Amino acid sequence: MVKSHEEMIDDWMQDPAFRKEYDALADEFSLFDELRKARKRSGMTQAQVAERMGAKTSAVARLEAGGGSKKHSPTIATLDRYARAVGHRLKIELISK
Repeated sequence: MVKSHEEMIDDWMQDPAFRKEYDALADEFSLFDELRKARKRSGMTQAQVAERMGAKTSAVARLEAGGGSKKHSPTIATLDRYARAVGHRLKIELISK
């Protein structure tokens, strides 16, 4: 039987080293999750967002997938263009720990 993504993550979370690395990326995962949620709330496809941004669909897919890769970390300008394309406004906030 093939495991779902959530089941695989649950299994891997049993490994303390995996959990530490996963937790370190929690904020980045949250950002990419918020991008997808905003697009879905807008009822748009990645292709439609890309068209509004003046970008390629593959660039929007990479932006939403993020995965914590420093090589493809989005700029604030890119995040702002994405937010506007899906009818939102970008808000950056510093919060105390």
